[in-house]
Amino acid sequence: MNQIQSLLNDCLIKTKHVEHAAIIKLKDETVWASTPGFNLQPQHALLLSSAFFKNLLHVRREGLYFKEQHYKCVRADECSIYLKNEDIGLIAVKTDSYILVATYSEGMYPSVCVEAVEKLANYFRDKEN
Repeated sequence: MNQIQSLLNDCLIKTKHVEHAAIIKLKDETVWASTPGFNLQPQHALLLSSAFFKNLLHVRREGLYFKEQHYKCVRADECSIYLKNEDIGLIAVKTDSYILVATYSEGMYPSVCVEAVEKLANYFRDKEN
């Protein structure tokens, strides 16, 4: 496990309210790291990047189809997209260089997932400046 995967595990997975997580590099829209079992394909990275930069209003109105699930939008702004489908959800948070992606599943608290991802995004924002 590399240092970034360890960071995802320690800051997100260990909360017990994040099922899977990944970091996408905005520079080339590639997956930099992901937790075991979260297989993000290049098209998923492109989809999330496009959601922030090209389709934010559409995501806000229509939601997002991601990994064979349709998610309704709970929040979508220039920094954060929160999506849910019944008892599962997807959280994406953008910094200047990365998109942090996390999922939660039934029995997990979405608010804890959001807080953990936003805190990690702030850590990366501090490192970027």
